[in-house]
Amino acid sequence: MDPNTSGMLSNPGQWKRPDEILRLQRLKQKQKALQARLQRPSSTDSRTTFSTPGESGQDPFAGSQKRKNPFSRNDDSTAKKQKQLEADLVNDESIFELLSKSTPKEVLAIDAPVPAKPLEPRFHIDPQQQLIVSPMPEVSTEPLPKPSKYLPIDWSIKSRMRLLCKTSIPGNNLRTNQEASGLTSFVRCIGIKDSSAGLDISPGARFYQSTLYWQHPHLPWLTLFPRNSKNNNGIVLGEPERAALAKEWAISFRNLFQLVRARQCPYFYVCANSFTVLFRAAGIGGRVETHALLTPTSRGMRAALRQEDIEFSLPLKKSQDQKQDLNRSGESGICVNNGSFSNSSEEQSTNTQIDEDPDRDDEDDDDMEEEKWLESLGVAAEEIKKINYNQAKKLQNRECDEDYSDQSTVLIEGVECQAFFNFLLNAKSTTTKVGRLAGVPPTLLAPVSFVGASLRTLTTRSSKIRMEGEDYHSTELQGVILPHVLPYLCGLLTETKDNFSSTLASVPSTTAFCRVSQKLIDDADKENAATAIGDQVLWKENLSDSGLSEHILETMCRASKDSVKDLERMVYNKDSGGYTWS
Repeated sequence: MDPNTSGMLSNPGQWKRPDEILRLQRLKQKQKALQARLQRPSSTDSRTTFSTPGESGQDPFAGSQKRKNPFSRNDDSTAKKQKQLEADLVNDESIFELLSKSTPKEVLAIDAPVPAKPLEPRFHIDPQQQLIVSPMPEVSTEPLPKPSKYLPIDWSIKSRMRLLCKTSIPGNNLRTNQEASGLTSFVRCIGIKDSSAGLDISPGARFYQSTLYWQHPHLPWLTLFPRNSKNNNGIVLGEPERAALAKEWAISFRNLFQLVRARQCPYFYVCANSFTVLFRAAGIGGRVETHALLTPTSRGMRAALRQEDIEFSLPLKKSQDQKQDLNRSGESGICVNNGSFSNSSEEQSTNTQIDEDPDRDDEDDDDMEEEKWLESLGVAAEEIKKINYNQAKKLQNRECDEDYSDQSTVLIEGVECQAFFNFLLNAKSTTTKVGRLAGVPPTLLAPVSFVGASLRTLTTRSSKIRMEGEDYHSTELQGVILPHVLPYLCGLLTETKDNFSSTLASVPSTTAFCRVSQKLIDDADKENAATAIGDQVLWKENLSDSGLSEHILETMCRASKDSVKDLERMVYNKDSGGYTWS
């Protein structure tokens, strides 16, 4: 053992405390710093120093010299900074030299390849509307659509419509008499130009008249159109409430259907959770009888209609598939997603007895002959049954592929409408029993009053916007916008404005009505070459008590090529003489 260590262990009085060790370390550091100051070479500063005669040089303890930090590094950073600055200057000079020495050949070597053909414009601009129509690989040479004097009718329900005009649009800041006169004119179905009633027929009153419609049922805490709205909270209705709603709905539905048959209501909608029905009076759309359009449908719903002996057609379905669907009156199964209408296997077996096509007997005879032919070849009965089952399965899958699409839209005409009305009135499947709207019957929407209807109004909002350096007045309508609203507003604005435009948003579940209406008109034109103008006048006169104005009825009764369109944007230009749309 070290003698020092043994001495310290034997004499505890020589032990050092931690604070004494720290004090000694600080003292040593001060001594080293003082020695460094004494050993530092004398400075050549020109300040005044104290010296004695006989001594050369300066006093090392001159008070004018700045004390150096003892903890700083003992190197000169100025030289290092100078070297870094020189390096940066050299790099800059080298970069400028490289740029000055670069040749055109070197620049071309890194440029992008030059295309062989000049680039063509990718957008086609409409000179009349001054709007970009669509991206195109080259300039279109097709002629622009000619303005039409008549505005086509759109049979889909709109959820939003915006009007744009450079001048103020009527309907902003309505006065009391304007709102009252517009309400009275709508309820009493008074013409917009009839001033004999003593009502205000100003543009503001007539604009307010276009924002009203009738609805049943109306429950303020529920959004009943569209039916898939997320605003409906889970409020459970009891059995008494459901029974009362069903009873009132049956009365309103019956009254509204009678108005359509009497031509005192041009059309109305029945909006359920899984389907929408459009009933139209005779003369609307060029049809000579009362008719109904049902969309979308499933294989199960069509089977339920056949079970009730209701004849119908599928206008948008392919001709070959439509022929097969008409030839097969009975269907052996139902798709899984048949929605509100589902039949059991026993009910489906009765469908085979319903015969819609006289050629069905011939088809059954052919099937019997095929089975006998297979038996004559020695095919077992089990194999024949398996072949028939596979064939029926393929046909079922082919029919289910078009379910819940526009091609599944059903047309029902004439006396079959009465049977279809009874079917909807008595079918319990029209009212859903689960979901947010459990127990709430379908929504009825109409442009005229009926028993049990509630008077509703659209939400209107006006503002000013700036587009392409110009100011425009904008009026937005939101809610249930029925087909007669746009022709009514266009007729009003053409009297007071020069140019205006409108953009519309359709409810997706009702867009098939436009396609079916146009298809029916095209088929009628092919058969009759053209629709007689006298028939249109007769239809319009028969609907004179329907509550709509003459120019709206004329638009609905026209059966020309461009009388029905699914409108997304419409522009009226007074100088060009008509409407253009897309």
